[in-house]
Amino acid sequence: MNKPKILFPFTEAGLGHIMPLRAILDAFRTKYGDKVEIVESWFFTESGDPTLERFEKAMCLFVKEQNKHNKFGLASTWAMNFFGRRVGMWYTMHTLSPFSVSHGIRYMEKLAPDLVVSTHWATHYYARHAKNRPLTAMYCPDAHINPLFAYPSDLTMVSMRPGYDMALEQYRHLNPDNLKLVPFCIRKEAFAISSDKAKNREEMGLPKDKFTIVLAEGGYGIGKMQAICEEIIRLDLPVTLIPVCGKNEELFEHFKSLPTGENITFLPQGFSQDILHYIAASDLFLGKSGNIIAEPTFYGVPSIITKHTTHIERIIAEYYVETVGCALNIFEVGDIVGKIVEFIEHPDKLAPLAQRARAHRENYGAEKTADEIFALLLTRFPELKEDSSTANE
Repeated sequence: MNKPKILFPFTEAGLGHIMPLRAILDAFRTKYGDKVEIVESWFFTESGDPTLERFEKAMCLFVKEQNKHNKFGLASTWAMNFFGRRVGMWYTMHTLSPFSVSHGIRYMEKLAPDLVVSTHWATHYYARHAKNRPLTAMYCPDAHINPLFAYPSDLTMVSMRPGYDMALEQYRHLNPDNLKLVPFCIRKEAFAISSDKAKNREEMGLPKDKFTIVLAEGGYGIGKMQAICEEIIRLDLPVTLIPVCGKNEELFEHFKSLPTGENITFLPQGFSQDILHYIAASDLFLGKSGNIIAEPTFYGVPSIITKHTTHIERIIAEYYVETVGCALNIFEVGDIVGKIVEFIEHPDKLAPLAQRARAHRENYGAEKTADEIFALLLTRFPELKEDSSTANE
């Protein structure tokens, strides 16, 4: 008998969608990979369909424009909330790249999965409209379930308790049977890196005793990082400063050209595979709001959130500032740098934020999400449970 086919479709629309899906895929493969056929798909590019490629490029451009222009980002998420999940989803899918919907559905049908696990609303939409519709599992990496992630699914998962409670109140089709609260799906590489700052600094060749700051603005490196770094360099603060530019090569080259004083250790990075190691070695993380804030929190590192580009990011920031209590919202460059100076001179003011971040560590890991997905699969393939029981005997 053929094994059920589980599709994990990756979407290039920011690392906040890619990394959680990678974490879920790795956990599911470890626990259940012998019982199913796993298909890892770069959905919009692997088929060679230019219409699907244009749609993904349009999504990337949309995210970049949100990051560049706050008003655009806030207006787009306001419109999504105003029109609701069905109208908002239809409008988004049909306007980002006209005529792409039928191509996406057709390719989903060609892959013919039995279950689709999504961390992005576009691939989930295709699965819900495919002939012989597969089971669908949606993991929302944000602090609340916005209307696009609330599109009907057999299983919806979220990691933040306020977002879970809000969704049960806001959406009548969601209930404790099809909406599950799970730990944040951080990539498995995170668990392999120690939270010992001294050890990490030694491994990364960083100064052991300098106040260490990591800055990141998502995969596209668009935000206030340049202005903040230039001000810290101008003041020649006694810090190790590590801006991670992601795919923003122009900014990376600019940073490499900057002269620095004798007090600062300036180590700009491009698209770095070592970002988790740098974060784990740091005293403070700076960046725009988004799911990247989960990573410094995992290592007990406080954050200064420098920007919100959308309503979604504002709610994520509220979660880490108010619920977890490990981050601060500071938006003006002068105020940000002033707070850094304060933390350098008064470490006791930073310590409570770090303590609350460390206390949140138990809310991480993708294993429970993998278990919920497998439980959903059993509703259509109960024989897999019998196979598991036989194997245990």
